[in-house]
Amino acid sequence: MKKTSAISYYILFAFLLCAPLFLQEFRLSLLAKFLCFAIVAVGICLIWGYTGILSLGHGVFFGLGAYCTAMYLKLEGSASGLPDFMEWSGVTELPLLWKPFASPVFALAATIFIPVLLAAFLGYFTFKNRIKGVYFSLISQAVVVVFVTLFIGKQEVTGGTNGLTNFATVFQFPLMSPFTQQILYFITVAMLALVVGLSIWFTKNRFGRVLVAIRDGENRVRFLGYNPTAYKVFIYCVSAAFAGVAGGLFVLQVGIISPAMMGIIPSIEMVLWAAVGGRNSIIGAVIGALLTNSAKTYFSETYPDIWQFFLGALFIIVVLFMPNGLVGVFQSLKQRICPTKQSGSEEKANEADTVVS
Repeated sequence: MKKTSAISYYILFAFLLCAPLFLQEFRLSLLAKFLCFAIVAVGICLIWGYTGILSLGHGVFFGLGAYCTAMYLKLEGSASGLPDFMEWSGVTELPLLWKPFASPVFALAATIFIPVLLAAFLGYFTFKNRIKGVYFSLISQAVVVVFVTLFIGKQEVTGGTNGLTNFATVFQFPLMSPFTQQILYFITVAMLALVVGLSIWFTKNRFGRVLVAIRDGENRVRFLGYNPTAYKVFIYCVSAAFAGVAGGLFVLQVGIISPAMMGIIPSIEMVLWAAVGGRNSIIGAVIGALLTNSAKTYFSETYPDIWQFFLGALFIIVVLFMPNGLVGVFQSLKQRICPTKQSGSEEKANEADTVVS
């Protein structure tokens, strides 16, 4: 099983590294955007598939990371030192909030750590009070509503509903040049590989077994002497960091970020990416993000008037007939062809039992 999984990763990343050789510039840009989404899906897999916490607010972490990167890009490309939308709004001096983002080091650090700080704050007070299940999901959605409303209302600081766009350069290189876009594509692939590698490392050791045990029986883990709150807050922060990094890369690939991209619908779509591929599988989350967004693009191009119905039907089919996603279907077929001694439920039970081993 491990050998098959490793081969799958090798094939996937070999394909991604060779993609610039046979994809047109526009399609390569789309693939790079989908890879950003795959990074988010891996984080969702960790927090939901392995730990059992359904977050419907990851759009906020994605958006915060994207805005941090976008603020640096706006300042770098502004000749007057003041973003264009601020001049249109009558702002004459750069707000204090924006000034640190003139530094690329600060902006890149903020892309990761601002989502992490928010996740740590939200996670600590919710998990400490043992808020979970649908209640946590509703709280995460409420956070989305608060931030979207804030970003729309503070137009003179955030650009309002239009968001931030019209970026010219990144580190003084022309952002939209084919060479820069190819370099950014390979950076995105490398970042996805790093995220996948870290996630595999998290889930294949004692830490991962504790996460599974928390998902299957949190009280039992607590009675064994572990602190589920600390584990849940940590993995929630890791997931937020992944989303923040994905948001920063997304801005570099697409050239725009707005409050609409961090709203409730994008946050729910992020969960669906993991669900389609398989929320209990790292590679399943990657495949789910790539296939779902590829299907969305294909349907919208081929059937522009009714593509939402096709996409909705795809999600319904997955929920009804493939509860464990595409990877679950593959594993079921493999189980029938090459049956093993232990069933899946027995393996899960053993994982929880070996937490203290």
